[in-house]
Amino acid sequence: MRIATWNVNSIRSRIDRIEAWLQRSDVDVLAIQETKAREDQFPRDRIEALGYEVAHVGFNQWNGVAICSRVGLADVEIGFDAMPGWGEPIESEARAVGATVGGIRLWSLYVPNGRNLDDPHMAYKLDWLAHLATAAQGWLDADPQAQIALAGDWNIAPRDEDVWSMEFYVDKSHVSPGERSAFQGVVDAGYSDVVRPHAPGPGTYTYWDYQQLRFAKKRGMRIDFVLASPVLAARVEGAAIDREERKGKGASDHAPVVVELAD
Repeated sequence: MRIATWNVNSIRSRIDRIEAWLQRSDVDVLAIQETKAREDQFPRDRIEALGYEVAHVGFNQWNGVAICSRVGLADVEIGFDAMPGWGEPIESEARAVGATVGGIRLWSLYVPNGRNLDDPHMAYKLDWLAHLATAAQGWLDADPQAQIALAGDWNIAPRDEDVWSMEFYVDKSHVSPGERSAFQGVVDAGYSDVVRPHAPGPGTYTYWDYQQLRFAKKRGMRIDFVLASPVLAARVEGAAIDREERKGKGASDHAPVVVELAD
């Protein structure tokens, strides 16, 4: 079984590439982030035509998450317990959707960006991650044998090697101690990064800014992860970042991350 996560940075702009990638990669389940589409704008018919069931949540032109599965899709849940919202007045954002796929409880997650260290959005980001850690620990407390995957764009580079230059990111978001501690909080809840052992760094990235030829210059960040519960982690046979998909016209600024599971 193959599961993947991919921030597509607008599903309407990228649907041709997504269709081609699904056919080429032969993944069974794809967690998508940043669809930037309402439900009525999501190209559900084109993905379903490839044999995938789809769960999507999107409220406007921002955020948006989806799960596409050809191994079943049940018990869809929008948002995790006590997931914080944003804005004035505070409203829920389309940042988390969960479903049971092929016996796995998979979550497609789009962690808030944080923007700047002193921005209110950073406090929102840290609060969001703290509630995720609490919810994720609760899922394992309820069933230690549960197969759970937390897949998505975490907007955090948890190690120095996960950015092309720590000097460049001094006093910037994504690498701050608070953000890294929040990421570690989810790990400490009982989950492990199952991609890094098969795709080690340094110089291994999942995101490259469109500006200043960052991709060509290999100046990226590793911010997309699949964290797995212990029982699911034991099934992982391999993992890879499809860097080739970042190339060419119309590419997302993120690359797909693929995990191979034993049957």
